[in-house]
Amino acid sequence: MPKVVVTGKIPQMALDRIKSLYDVWAWQEETPISRAHLLQEVKGASAIVSLLTEKVDEELLSAAGDNLKVVCNVAVGYNNIDVASCLKRNLIVTNTPGVLTDATADISMSLILMTTRRLGEGERVIRSQKPWAWGMFYMLGSSIQNRQLGIVGMGQIGMATAKRAASFGMKIAYTRRNRLAENIEKELNATYMTMDELLQTSDVVSLHCPYSEKTHHLISTKELSMMKNSAFLINTARGPIVDEAALVEALVKKEITGAGLDVYEEEPKVNPGLLNLENVVLIPHLGSATVETRTAMANLAIDNLISVLDGKGALNLVTA
Repeated sequence: MPKVVVTGKIPQMALDRIKSLYDVWAWQEETPISRAHLLQEVKGASAIVSLLTEKVDEELLSAAGDNLKVVCNVAVGYNNIDVASCLKRNLIVTNTPGVLTDATADISMSLILMTTRRLGEGERVIRSQKPWAWGMFYMLGSSIQNRQLGIVGMGQIGMATAKRAASFGMKIAYTRRNRLAENIEKELNATYMTMDELLQTSDVVSLHCPYSEKTHHLISTKELSMMKNSAFLINTARGPIVDEAALVEALVKKEITGAGLDVYEEEPKVNPGLLNLENVVLIPHLGSATVETRTAMANLAIDNLISVLDGKGALNLVTA
């Protein structure tokens, strides 16, 4: 039976689907597996089901050996995988697009509301039991109605976020590598802009682009300085898209009003400068964190695994 290595804990329903088909070894702890342990267990594997907490690089691929045929990532992003090394070895790489769109868009909209209405600050006031009283000017936030949401990377999640924001009365602008078809722009009532135009005119900037060498520190000192002083930055994509040191400086200097982050540059570490700032909302990578979504992600990864090992090809092929 082909050996399948699952690098992290996934829903039991998905795991049970392959236990009778393959020789399955799966890490069952909530905490990530150690590198040394993973390098040992992956030997002889025909397939790896990877979580974003594990790097699938040349070292791991070499440890797996010549039997390896496919790496199935339980995520839509795959910056944890050295795709180039996989392709050189003629390995198939798959991901799980589509199934986490709504859950991640919900988190994006939540962070927009939390940052603009200062909900994180308000919640901390109650929990700290500090004295407070209603007042006309107490903890005033910013309205989002008729304000511009600038979406960087208008893919499935970006579009889903745009639809949610529009229902709150926001105007939608976007930038991406290739402009959307005219009928999709009309459906979303979205205006295409260059990156510079979007940064300069948006009241909220929300990041939805994939992470790559080209998008590393896409938002840094220059870009933050272009934003309105009253603007907010939202990141539910990947942490290294934002230069966290530059973001801390911009928040401290009030070059922008606030930020909402679900992902971090050196996750799970968070830049210490962010931790004591009241004008930033920090949540621990919850974009896809619903029971339904995580189960669907695991099942789609398993669908890809079975299809490839059955010789039918990948359902969600990663090519670069």
